[in-house]
Amino acid sequence: MELIDIINRVYRLPQPSLDAFASTVAEVEYPKRFLLFRQGRKEKKSYFIKRGLARAYALKDGKEVTFWFGREGDTLLSFPTLFDGQEYANTELMEDSILYEIELARLRELYTSDIHLATWGRRHAELSCIQAEKLFIARQFKTSTELYRELLDEHPDITQRVPLGIVASYLGISQVSLSRIRAKAK
Repeated sequence: MELIDIINRVYRLPQPSLDAFASTVAEVEYPKRFLLFRQGRKEKKSYFIKRGLARAYALKDGKEVTFWFGREGDTLLSFPTLFDGQEYANTELMEDSILYEIELARLRELYTSDIHLATWGRRHAELSCIQAEKLFIARQFKTSTELYRELLDEHPDITQRVPLGIVASYLGISQVSLSRIRAKAK
């Protein structure tokens, strides 16, 4: 997915603002299993996924708990790091990936120097909050089977691109339970 398409999915920028944004972004490639963000480390960069897949996870009692997947067109951005300088969880690439990279300090400068980019940033934060709230509510009120079906409806490729143990972690269930759900869904 091209950078302009990713940016305009969030909020359509006028050409000068788009040019200013694009001029600060570099295209980078990283291999599968590369850790972009590490739990306990303050990050200095943000990314947009041109091609590839990522997941964010935290360690709990020595186990990896996946809480987010990012695909083509998604942003790998820690709002706590961007706005408060807080540390973030792990973000691992699940495939060889091509990303657009921007320094967080530069992104903050763009927000303060261009009202259109500030609006883009606000809209991006709004969309992320909506997505997080939707996931939070779903996890509170839906069964594991409903969560799995919703994942298949909204992101059918995830189960093809991600090991089932990680999908199970994302759903908050064991891999055995996920196997049972999948068998019943067929």
